[in-house]
Amino acid sequence: MPLEMDAARFDALVDDALDAIPPELARLVQNVVVLVEEVPPPEEPDDLLGLYDGVALTERSGDAPFELPDRILIFRRPLLQMCESEEELVEEVRITVVHEVAHHFGIDDDRLHELGWA
Repeated sequence: MPLEMDAARFDALVDDALDAIPPELARLVQNVVVLVEEVPPPEEPDDLLGLYDGVALTERSGDAPFELPDRILIFRRPLLQMCESEEELVEEVRITVVHEVAHHFGIDDDRLHELGWA
């Protein structure tokens, strides 16, 4: 049975996951906004938990001061549907946030899988 949680509490879980990123890594995150969306875009699988929409730091060339920020999207409904307890949800949100932040640093899904974050 899917977990139920109001949007404000879910947002707080995402904030907590971001706050748990070690400061030495958090300082390196540049021009990124983290957003919570209810569901993934129509062109993506319904069970997608998160999405990095941007250009990884390893692929950027030069400074572009007026670029829009990259986006990390966390999808609320799929995460709630896969979890049966708040403890499980806290862990899945943490894993999803770390996974998407890793994409910002240029770490691909294969490497994340090797590291246990995919």
